[in-house]
Amino acid sequence: MSTEAPSNEDPLDAYSAVVTRVASTLLPSVASLAVRSSRGEGAGSASVISDDGVLLTSAHVVAGSRSAEATFGDGTAVAVDVVGRDVLSDLAVLRARGPVPRPVPLGDAAGLRVGQLVVALGNPMGLAGSVTAGIVSNLGRSLPTAAGRVIDEVIQTDAALNPGNSGGVLADGAGRMVGVNTAVAGIGLGLAVPINRATRDIIDTLTRTGRVRRAWLGIIGTRVQLAPELAARIGSPTGLQVAGVAPDSPAALADVHRGDIVVSLDGNDVVTSTSIQRLMVEDAIDRQVEMTVWRNGALVDVFVVPRELVDAS
Repeated sequence: MSTEAPSNEDPLDAYSAVVTRVASTLLPSVASLAVRSSRGEGAGSASVISDDGVLLTSAHVVAGSRSAEATFGDGTAVAVDVVGRDVLSDLAVLRARGPVPRPVPLGDAAGLRVGQLVVALGNPMGLAGSVTAGIVSNLGRSLPTAAGRVIDEVIQTDAALNPGNSGGVLADGAGRMVGVNTAVAGIGLGLAVPINRATRDIIDTLTRTGRVRRAWLGIIGTRVQLAPELAARIGSPTGLQVAGVAPDSPAALADVHRGDIVVSLDGNDVVTSTSIQRLMVEDAIDRQVEMTVWRNGALVDVFVVPRELVDAS
Protein backbone atom coordinates (compact mmCIF):
# COMPACT_ATOMS: atom_id res chain seq x y z
CA MET A 1 0.00 0.00 0.00
CA SER A 2 1.31 3.44 -0.89
CA THR A 3 2.05 5.73 2.02
CA GLU A 4 2.36 8.83 -0.18
CA ALA A 5 -0.05 11.60 0.70
CA PRO A 6 -2.48 12.59 -2.08
CA SER A 7 -1.59 15.69 -4.02
CA ASN A 8 -3.51 18.77 -2.99
CA GLU A 9 -2.58 20.65 -6.16
CA ASP A 10 -5.65 22.00 -7.89
CA PRO A 11 -5.52 21.28 -11.66
CA LEU A 12 -6.94 24.74 -12.26
CA ASP A 13 -3.98 26.21 -10.42
CA ALA A 14 -1.63 24.53 -12.88
CA TYR A 15 -3.70 25.82 -15.81
CA SER A 16 -3.72 29.33 -14.35
CA ALA A 17 0.01 29.20 -13.74
CA VAL A 18 0.68 28.49 -17.41
CA VAL A 19 -1.60 31.26 -18.66
CA THR A 20 -0.24 33.72 -16.11
CA ARG A 21 3.34 32.94 -17.06
CA VAL A 22 2.66 33.31 -20.79
CA ALA A 23 0.78 36.57 -20.26
CA SER A 24 3.43 38.15 -18.05
CA THR A 25 6.18 37.14 -20.47
CA LEU A 26 4.58 38.18 -23.76
CA LEU A 27 2.18 41.04 -23.00
CA PRO A 28 4.92 43.69 -22.78
CA SER A 29 5.83 42.89 -26.40
CA VAL A 30 2.27 43.00 -27.79
CA ALA A 31 1.12 46.41 -28.99
CA SER A 32 -2.20 48.02 -29.76
CA LEU A 33 -2.20 49.43 -33.28
CA ALA A 34 -4.00 52.63 -34.25
CA VAL A 35 -4.30 52.81 -38.03
CA ARG A 36 -5.43 55.64 -40.29
CA SER A 37 -6.03 55.19 -43.98
CA SER A 38 -8.26 56.40 -46.78
CA ARG A 39 -10.83 53.96 -45.42
CA GLY A 40 -10.90 55.72 -42.06
CA GLU A 41 -9.55 54.76 -38.67
CA GLY A 42 -8.96 51.21 -37.55
CA ALA A 43 -7.36 49.21 -34.79
CA GLY A 44 -5.60 45.93 -34.31
CA SER A 45 -2.69 44.29 -32.60
CA ALA A 46 0.98 43.64 -33.41
CA SER A 47 3.91 41.92 -31.77
CA VAL A 48 7.63 42.66 -31.70
CA ILE A 49 9.56 39.87 -33.44
CA SER A 50 13.13 41.20 -33.61
CA ASP A 51 15.55 43.26 -31.58
CA ASP A 52 15.85 45.84 -34.36
CA GLY A 53 12.23 46.95 -34.20
CA VAL A 54 10.37 44.64 -36.58
CA LEU A 55 6.73 43.96 -35.69
CA LEU A 56 4.28 41.45 -37.12
CA THR A 57 0.57 41.98 -37.68
CA SER A 58 -2.24 40.99 -40.04
CA ALA A 59 -2.25 42.41 -43.56
CA HIS A 60 -5.90 43.44 -43.34
CA VAL A 61 -5.20 45.51 -40.21
CA VAL A 62 -2.92 47.90 -42.11
CA ALA A 63 -4.69 47.76 -45.48
CA GLY A 64 -4.41 51.11 -47.26
CA SER A 65 -1.99 52.53 -44.71
CA ARG A 66 1.73 53.24 -44.86
CA SER A 67 2.16 53.86 -41.14
CA ALA A 68 0.46 53.39 -37.78
CA GLU A 69 1.03 53.98 -34.09
CA ALA A 70 1.88 51.13 -31.74
CA THR A 71 1.16 51.52 -28.05
CA PHE A 72 2.58 49.02 -25.58
CA GLY A 73 1.29 47.98 -22.18
CA ASP A 74 3.49 50.42 -20.29
CA GLY A 75 1.98 53.31 -22.22
CA THR A 76 4.94 53.80 -24.55
CA ALA A 77 3.81 54.78 -28.06
CA VAL A 78 5.95 54.57 -31.18
CA ALA A 79 5.28 55.31 -34.83
CA VAL A 80 5.66 52.29 -37.13
CA ASP A 81 6.02 52.10 -40.89
CA VAL A 82 4.48 49.37 -43.02
CA VAL A 83 7.45 47.56 -44.58
CA GLY A 84 5.36 45.10 -46.55
CA ARG A 85 2.10 43.22 -46.52
CA ASP A 86 0.97 40.01 -48.15
CA VAL A 87 -2.78 39.63 -48.46
CA LEU A 88 -2.49 36.01 -49.58
CA SER A 89 -1.12 35.01 -46.18
CA ASP A 90 -2.74 37.93 -44.29
CA LEU A 91 0.62 38.89 -42.81
CA ALA A 92 2.29 42.29 -42.65
CA VAL A 93 5.66 43.46 -41.37
CA LEU A 94 6.14 46.82 -39.65
CA ARG A 95 9.25 48.65 -38.49
CA ALA A 96 9.27 50.91 -35.43
CA ARG A 97 10.85 54.36 -35.56
CA GLY A 98 11.92 54.10 -31.93
CA PRO A 99 12.83 51.62 -29.19
CA VAL A 100 10.54 48.64 -28.60
CA PRO A 101 10.35 45.87 -25.97
CA ARG A 102 12.10 42.53 -26.39
CA PRO A 103 10.82 40.27 -29.18
CA VAL A 104 8.28 37.51 -28.77
CA PRO A 105 9.87 34.05 -29.25
CA LEU A 106 8.65 32.36 -32.43
CA GLY A 107 7.49 28.76 -32.22
CA ASP A 108 6.35 26.25 -34.83
CA ALA A 109 2.68 25.47 -35.37
CA ALA A 110 3.69 22.19 -37.00
CA GLY A 111 4.09 20.77 -33.51
CA LEU A 112 0.59 21.70 -32.31
CA ARG A 113 -1.96 19.04 -31.42
CA VAL A 114 -5.74 19.24 -31.18
CA GLY A 115 -6.68 19.85 -27.55
CA GLN A 116 -3.44 21.67 -26.73
CA LEU A 117 -3.61 24.77 -24.55
CA VAL A 118 -3.12 28.08 -26.38
CA VAL A 119 -3.22 31.67 -25.18
CA ALA A 120 -4.40 34.64 -27.26
CA LEU A 121 -2.98 38.09 -26.52
CA GLY A 122 -4.08 41.31 -28.14
CA ASN A 123 -6.25 44.37 -27.94
CA PRO A 124 -9.87 43.45 -28.70
CA MET A 125 -12.52 46.16 -28.75
CA GLY A 126 -9.88 48.71 -27.74
CA LEU A 127 -9.16 46.86 -24.50
CA ALA A 128 -5.38 46.84 -24.48
CA GLY A 129 -3.46 43.95 -22.99
CA SER A 130 -6.30 41.43 -23.09
CA VAL A 131 -5.61 37.72 -22.57
CA THR A 132 -7.85 34.76 -23.33
CA ALA A 133 -7.07 31.07 -23.25
CA GLY A 134 -8.48 27.94 -24.80
CA ILE A 135 -7.47 24.93 -26.79
CA VAL A 136 -6.55 24.11 -30.36
CA SER A 137 -9.93 23.05 -31.71
CA ASN A 138 -8.67 21.87 -35.09
CA LEU A 139 -5.75 22.15 -37.47
CA GLY A 140 -5.33 22.39 -41.21
CA ARG A 141 -8.29 24.65 -41.85
CA SER A 142 -8.35 26.82 -44.98
CA LEU A 143 -9.31 30.49 -44.82
CA PRO A 144 -10.54 32.20 -48.03
CA THR A 145 -9.08 35.65 -48.71
CA ALA A 146 -10.43 38.65 -50.57
CA ALA A 147 -7.76 38.03 -53.22
CA GLY A 148 -9.44 34.77 -54.23
CA ARG A 149 -6.90 32.38 -52.74
CA VAL A 150 -6.88 30.56 -49.42
CA ILE A 151 -4.56 30.58 -46.44
CA ASP A 152 -3.58 26.98 -45.69
CA GLU A 153 -3.03 25.21 -42.37
CA VAL A 154 -5.01 27.78 -40.37
CA ILE A 155 -5.29 27.09 -36.64
CA GLN A 156 -8.80 26.92 -35.17
CA THR A 157 -9.12 27.77 -31.50
CA ASP A 158 -11.90 28.39 -29.00
CA ALA A 159 -9.86 31.11 -27.25
CA ALA A 160 -12.15 34.15 -27.39
CA LEU A 161 -11.23 36.55 -30.20
CA ASN A 162 -12.91 39.84 -31.01
CA PRO A 163 -12.35 42.77 -33.40
CA GLY A 164 -8.97 44.25 -32.57
CA ASN A 165 -7.41 40.86 -31.81
CA SER A 166 -6.28 40.57 -35.43
CA GLY A 167 -2.50 40.74 -35.64
CA GLY A 168 -2.10 39.62 -32.05
CA VAL A 169 -0.29 36.60 -30.67
CA LEU A 170 -1.53 33.04 -30.37
CA ALA A 171 0.98 31.38 -28.04
CA ASP A 172 1.58 27.86 -26.81
CA GLY A 173 2.03 26.98 -23.15
CA ALA A 174 5.78 27.56 -23.42
CA GLY A 175 5.24 31.20 -24.38
CA ARG A 176 6.16 30.87 -28.04
CA MET A 177 4.10 32.53 -30.78
CA VAL A 178 2.61 29.77 -32.91
CA GLY A 179 0.01 31.86 -34.73
CA VAL A 180 -1.16 35.34 -35.67
CA ASN A 181 -4.79 35.88 -34.81
CA THR A 182 -6.55 36.79 -38.02
CA ALA A 183 -10.28 36.27 -37.92
CA VAL A 184 -13.35 35.74 -35.82
CA ALA A 185 -15.41 33.09 -37.58
CA GLY A 186 -18.25 32.86 -35.08
CA ILE A 187 -19.09 32.43 -31.42
CA GLY A 188 -16.40 30.31 -29.81
CA LEU A 189 -14.50 30.04 -33.08
CA GLY A 190 -11.26 31.89 -33.74
CA LEU A 191 -8.67 31.42 -36.47
CA ALA A 192 -4.96 32.16 -36.62
CA VAL A 193 -2.37 32.10 -39.38
CA PRO A 194 0.29 29.59 -38.30
CA ILE A 195 3.91 30.37 -37.63
CA ASN A 196 5.69 27.63 -39.55
CA ARG A 197 8.41 27.19 -42.12
CA ALA A 198 6.34 28.69 -44.95
CA THR A 199 5.16 31.76 -43.05
CA ARG A 200 8.64 32.37 -41.61
CA ASP A 201 9.87 32.56 -45.20
CA ILE A 202 7.09 35.03 -46.01
CA ILE A 203 7.97 37.16 -42.99
CA ASP A 204 11.67 37.14 -43.90
CA THR A 205 10.88 38.08 -47.51
CA LEU A 206 8.58 40.93 -46.46
CA THR A 207 11.25 42.22 -44.08
CA ARG A 208 13.94 42.15 -46.77
CA THR A 209 12.03 43.23 -49.88
CA GLY A 210 8.62 44.50 -48.78
CA ARG A 211 6.67 42.06 -50.94
CA VAL A 212 6.22 38.40 -51.75
CA ARG A 213 6.45 37.35 -55.39
CA ARG A 214 4.15 34.57 -56.52
CA ALA A 215 3.54 32.84 -59.82
CA TRP A 216 0.23 32.68 -61.71
CA LEU A 217 -1.24 30.20 -64.17
CA GLY A 218 -4.65 31.70 -64.85
CA ILE A 219 -6.94 28.74 -64.26
CA ILE A 220 -9.77 28.03 -61.87
CA GLY A 221 -10.98 24.55 -61.16
CA THR A 222 -12.84 22.16 -58.93
CA ARG A 223 -11.81 18.89 -57.36
CA VAL A 224 -13.33 15.86 -59.10
CA GLN A 225 -13.29 12.13 -58.53
CA LEU A 226 -11.30 10.20 -61.11
CA ALA A 227 -12.36 7.01 -62.81
CA PRO A 228 -10.92 3.97 -60.99
CA GLU A 229 -8.59 3.02 -63.85
CA LEU A 230 -7.17 6.55 -64.08
CA ALA A 231 -6.89 6.85 -60.30
CA ALA A 232 -4.91 3.61 -60.20
CA ARG A 233 -2.71 4.79 -63.06
CA ILE A 234 -1.67 8.07 -61.50
CA GLY A 235 -1.91 7.06 -57.86
CA SER A 236 -4.54 9.60 -56.80
CA PRO A 237 -8.34 9.27 -56.50
CA THR A 238 -8.96 12.93 -57.43
CA GLY A 239 -7.78 15.64 -59.80
CA LEU A 240 -8.53 19.28 -60.59
CA GLN A 241 -10.98 19.87 -63.42
CA VAL A 242 -10.41 23.17 -65.18
CA ALA A 243 -13.58 25.28 -65.00
CA GLY A 244 -12.12 28.39 -66.60
CA VAL A 245 -8.99 29.74 -68.24
CA ALA A 246 -8.16 33.45 -68.13
CA PRO A 247 -7.60 35.01 -71.57
CA ASP A 248 -3.93 35.55 -72.47
CA SER A 249 -2.88 33.75 -69.28
CA PRO A 250 0.04 31.30 -69.13
CA ALA A 251 -2.48 28.44 -69.16
CA ALA A 252 -4.25 29.85 -72.22
CA LEU A 253 -0.97 30.28 -74.07
CA ALA A 254 -0.11 26.65 -73.25
CA ASP A 255 -3.44 25.53 -74.75
CA VAL A 256 -4.99 24.34 -71.51
CA HIS A 257 -8.71 23.77 -72.12
CA ARG A 258 -11.82 24.07 -70.02
CA GLY A 259 -12.71 20.51 -69.01
CA ASP A 260 -9.12 19.29 -68.77
CA ILE A 261 -8.39 17.46 -65.54
CA VAL A 262 -5.03 18.48 -64.10
CA VAL A 263 -3.35 15.56 -62.36
CA SER A 264 0.26 16.73 -62.10
CA LEU A 265 2.23 19.98 -62.12
CA ASP A 266 6.01 20.17 -62.08
CA GLY A 267 6.18 16.54 -60.94
CA ASN A 268 3.72 17.03 -58.06
CA ASP A 269 0.24 15.53 -57.75
CA VAL A 270 -2.58 18.03 -58.12
CA VAL A 271 -5.88 17.36 -56.38
CA THR A 272 -7.19 20.85 -55.50
CA SER A 273 -6.67 24.50 -56.38
CA THR A 274 -4.64 24.75 -53.20
CA SER A 275 -2.27 22.11 -54.55
CA ILE A 276 -1.48 24.41 -57.47
CA GLN A 277 -1.33 27.47 -55.24
CA ARG A 278 1.39 25.87 -53.09
CA LEU A 279 3.55 25.39 -56.19
CA MET A 280 3.11 28.92 -57.50
CA VAL A 281 6.08 30.38 -55.64
CA GLU A 282 8.74 32.84 -56.80
CA ASP A 283 10.90 30.05 -58.19
CA ALA A 284 8.19 29.13 -60.71
CA ILE A 285 7.99 32.62 -62.27
CA ASP A 286 9.09 32.58 -65.93
CA ARG A 287 10.21 28.95 -65.67
CA GLN A 288 8.79 26.32 -68.01
CA VAL A 289 6.74 23.85 -65.98
CA GLU A 290 5.30 20.55 -67.16
CA MET A 291 1.59 20.01 -66.54
CA THR A 292 -0.13 16.68 -67.11
CA VAL A 293 -3.85 16.73 -67.86
CA TRP A 294 -6.45 14.07 -68.66
CA ARG A 295 -8.06 15.06 -71.95
CA ASN A 296 -10.31 13.03 -74.26
CA GLY A 297 -9.36 9.74 -72.63
CA ALA A 298 -5.60 10.27 -72.64
CA LEU A 299 -2.90 11.80 -70.47
CA VAL A 300 -1.46 14.86 -72.22
CA ASP A 301 1.64 16.81 -71.23
CA VAL A 302 1.55 20.56 -71.75
CA PHE A 303 4.22 23.11 -70.88
CA VAL A 304 3.31 26.35 -69.15
CA VAL A 305 5.44 29.33 -68.18
CA PRO A 306 3.89 30.93 -65.07
CA ARG A 307 4.04 34.71 -64.83
CA GLU A 308 4.28 36.87 -61.76
CA LEU A 309 1.00 37.46 -60.00
CA VAL A 310 0.33 41.20 -59.80
CA ASP A 311 -2.21 43.42 -58.06
CA ALA A 312 -2.56 41.00 -55.17
CA SER A 313 -1.95 43.57 -52.43
